[in-house]
Amino acid sequence: MEQMNLFDSRPTSAPLASRLRPETLEEYVGQQHLVGKGKILRQLIERDQVSSMIFWGPPGVGKTTLARIIAKSTQASFVEFSAVTSGIKEVREVMARAEENRRMGMRTLLFTDEIHRFNKAQQDAFLPYVEKGSIILVGATTENPSFEINSALLSRCKVFILKALTEDDLTRLLTHAVQSPKGLGDLRVQVQEDQLRAIARFSNGDARTALNTLEMAVYNAHMDESGALCLTDEILSECMNRRSLLYDKQGEEHYNIISALHKSMRNSDPDAAIYWMLRMLDGGEDPLYIARRLVRFASEDVGMADSNALTVAVNAYQACHFLGMPECDVHLTHAVTYLAMAPKSNALYVACGKAKKDIHDKPAEPVPLHIRNAPTRLMEDAGYGKGYQYAHDTQEKLTRMQCLPDSLKDRRYYLPTTQGREERVKERLEAILAWKSQK
Repeated sequence: MEQMNLFDSRPTSAPLASRLRPETLEEYVGQQHLVGKGKILRQLIERDQVSSMIFWGPPGVGKTTLARIIAKSTQASFVEFSAVTSGIKEVREVMARAEENRRMGMRTLLFTDEIHRFNKAQQDAFLPYVEKGSIILVGATTENPSFEINSALLSRCKVFILKALTEDDLTRLLTHAVQSPKGLGDLRVQVQEDQLRAIARFSNGDARTALNTLEMAVYNAHMDESGALCLTDEILSECMNRRSLLYDKQGEEHYNIISALHKSMRNSDPDAAIYWMLRMLDGGEDPLYIARRLVRFASEDVGMADSNALTVAVNAYQACHFLGMPECDVHLTHAVTYLAMAPKSNALYVACGKAKKDIHDKPAEPVPLHIRNAPTRLMEDAGYGKGYQYAHDTQEKLTRMQCLPDSLKDRRYYLPTTQGREERVKERLEAILAWKSQK
């Protein structure tokens, strides 16, 4: 917990991203859908009508910076609070001081970084003070508030979605960093616009990453005879040897990308499917997790249209188990491409769902006597197995014997499609049903 002094000077030894942190909306880069001229958040700030809100967006897009700009613009006491280092005791202490301020006619703006890290009890501690107006809560989170913020607290906050910065946004920010006296302006840095754009692309919408990368490159630059620092492509390449793509194995982006993979395969788009699968691997995902999802997809979305899809998926899982990363990436690419190009049928998935619904909603029907086994004389005398018809004893290898309970006599779960090899299954099933319906 830190009481912020808005007049603290920024030491030149501070990181570049800290020295260049915007202090006004005019200096703020990006999020024009929220803080552009005439936009709702800008109007609330300019009119000092800010209410409790949640800033949701990826790292490095200006959530904390925007909260500090609001703090300088509003007539309220500003307290910065971190969910990483603060517990329920600190929450209550701040709330008590905020309540005292309210009685004296002063509002308290409480900025809570990474609010999704607070547990339910900690979040609940905010609720009565938000309701009474003792605090204006401004929370920042990289996680979906729908899942991470208590519904009662979330309903009392306006959610603003911050977007990843564009390449143009980041290039403009980097240009300012090179020229500004608060940044690198005193170092006479020689850098080309295409090099700044390369850093912007590498940073994947994250301003902090962009500025840190530029700072690292400048500190490793060569000084020419005039004392200027010259950035070379080789230095930039070393500083950008690997892009850390946004991927949180425990967070929302994990589910977003697995959803993208699944839906790309379902839409028979192998290129997109390969891309999303490799994005997961690049983010550190366990290849066996991906392989398990492919096994599920093989039956859920391909099914009887190409039963070999399940064999390919299971084989891919075994190959990943045998080899591991990085060699198994090509096996996953093989399986993803096969599944994307296979004919699609969700008939098995639908049949499974309909049968489970009947099991859940209807009484647990007893097994008809004629298809029960009768291993003992007592069971045989009770009628077990009486009337059973052995299909192999018939010329058609079929009987008209009823196998479902009476209440489900004519129920159809599996409705085959005409996709791929399932068309032949459909024709055979229709022939069987037609034969059985004959008297």
